[in-house]
Amino acid sequence: MAAAQASAAAGNYAAALEIWGALAHAGVPRAQNNVGACFAEGLGVERDGALAQRWLTLSAEAGDPVGQRNLASLHFKGEAIARDDKAAVRWYRAAAEQGDPEAQDMLSWMLLEGESLAADPAEARRYAELAAAQGVPTAMTRLGMLHHNAIGVERDAGEAVLWWSRAAALGEPDAQAMLGAAYHLGQGVNRNPVTAMTWLLRARASLSPLAELFHAAVLASLTEEEFAEADRRSREPLIAGEPLLPTNRAPA
Repeated sequence: MAAAQASAAAGNYAAALEIWGALAHAGVPRAQNNVGACFAEGLGVERDGALAQRWLTLSAEAGDPVGQRNLASLHFKGEAIARDDKAAVRWYRAAAEQGDPEAQDMLSWMLLEGESLAADPAEARRYAELAAAQGVPTAMTRLGMLHHNAIGVERDAGEAVLWWSRAAALGEPDAQAMLGAAYHLGQGVNRNPVTAMTWLLRARASLSPLAELFHAAVLASLTEEEFAEADRRSREPLIAGEPLLPTNRAPA
């Protein structure tokens, strides 16, 4: 498996599939997932939805959480096979209950959207918290939104800022945009236009559409010197986990 992964990391999926294929036929669930994922994405082989579903189903039914998540994604996207939301929910939930963070994040999103299954803000928050605890930045951003918009919880601008700051430090564009907005409006944190622009510039560079909602207003509030300082800061490397709000949180 290590040799196959090394080949895949180097872009040589054909070599990786030679190893994964033998292991998949021998019943190794993670190898079955890897073969299925290659057929789903056309990596080293022609894209084939039926074969992707076959191998991912074997992996998922054997209990591999990555196979369960990838099978869920195959059903949800509806690109290589016909879309099946019920199957997607079933397998995302199976993977999420085994602790797969990406499945937890996706299931959280689905529980908020209320399209593939009934909306449940409390369950959405629970899965988002589980994913966030494993370092998934989109789940952190969602938790910030839940607190900001009072969805299933009391509105808490400070808590929203704390979640956005954690995700922003990991490079999540929408969290950076919302953190910039918070600094612009002084919600949950003391108002600071330069810091607001710093985060909005980071978010814009990563094409977050949320950044555009606030960029013009913040730009109009800055002098040329202040914008230059924000621009300089926005180009500095992020340090994940660095405390962003030790002295900036607004008084309760």
